[in-house]
Amino acid sequence: MDLIIGGAFQGKLEYAKEHFGIAESGVFRCERTAVIDPEARCIYGLEDYVYGCIKEGVEPSLDFAPDAVLVGREVFSGVVPMDAEVRRFREEYGRYLQKLASRCTTVTRMFCGLPQRIK
Repeated sequence: MDLIIGGAFQGKLEYAKEHFGIAESGVFRCERTAVIDPEARCIYGLEDYVYGCIKEGVEPSLDFAPDAVLVGREVFSGVVPMDAEVRRFREEYGRYLQKLASRCTTVTRMFCGLPQRIK
């Protein structure tokens, strides 16, 4: 598995598709629900998936296809939110990404369209 993280609009999905040769049809786009396709070649929007899992009270899955490319937005920088639910989401999502990163072969951070391999 490979994990790509970065801020909003930093070119994460474009990089994943180009670097790993993924067609648009191979991209599963997460919504704010606990529904995910663990067999998809590319899973985009992990933050929405984790948010949905928290709302529905289920544990987010860590089981994906061995060649899956997982793409998630960084939500950790900036001002700490006043809303307790948003703070809880940021904390749980951070823990989830740590678990994923430990299982992934590579972790890449995208910034200004430039990939930086951090694992």
